[in-house]
Amino acid sequence: MIDTHCHIFDEAFDADRSEAVARAQAAGVTLMLMPNVDSKTYGGMMRTANAFSQVCLPMVGVHPTSITAENVEHELDFVRGELERNPPQTFVAVGEIGVDCYWSRAHVAQQLVAFERQLRIAEQHGLPVVIHARDSLSEILETLRTAKPNVRGVFHAFSGSVEQYHSLRQLGDYKLGIGGMVTFRSAGQLLEVVRQTPLSDLLLETDAPYLTPTPHRGKRNESAYLPLVAQKIAEVKGLSIEEVAEVTTDNAVRLFNLQR
Repeated sequence: MIDTHCHIFDEAFDADRSEAVARAQAAGVTLMLMPNVDSKTYGGMMRTANAFSQVCLPMVGVHPTSITAENVEHELDFVRGELERNPPQTFVAVGEIGVDCYWSRAHVAQQLVAFERQLRIAEQHGLPVVIHARDSLSEILETLRTAKPNVRGVFHAFSGSVEQYHSLRQLGDYKLGIGGMVTFRSAGQLLEVVRQTPLSDLLLETDAPYLTPTPHRGKRNESAYLPLVAQKIAEVKGLSIEEVAEVTTDNAVRLFNLQR
């Protein structure tokens, strides 16, 4: 399996990062893809990528909650600069980018600017995008409709409806990232989305250290829990966990241009 979205470089793993990577590998997780947060987290992410170069693969981008009116140009210059400074195969995607209306709408205008410009950066470099769309799917979809970027990508921690899934699929080659939320008691709508979405459009993710799946809720999440997500998807779709692992791994390999 491939964990397509985890923050193993987060300080929550400072005490046992090597052990967490080993547990993930023992659980059958062969790769852990790391979305960047902003220029301040970049150094730690790259140190993790260098320390575990066969397992932990980095992205570059700016998370929407890191965007303010004061820093938007600086953060976008940082993304462009790292892509130009590093060899072409350094990053597997531009991410995590998007819009977040959950915590605050104070900087939504700047978030939308940063989102569209990072879509263009990804387009320029031929990289997929990892999209954060918390309470902002309508804004994200409208941006994709108007900007028409020539990119492919994944909607991280998708929490929309079946109808919204169909809308985003009409806009391009976008997958759904499914993580621990699919195991929650409140996952009714997400379960229906998983049920109606072809397995070829799904990716596995943890968002570690966040969104810990049942039965570990309340504890730190880690990539070793990814099989719990795969098992739930298998139950919902009436498949074996082996088939879910095989197909979602193929999906990730193709989307992120990985070595199998």
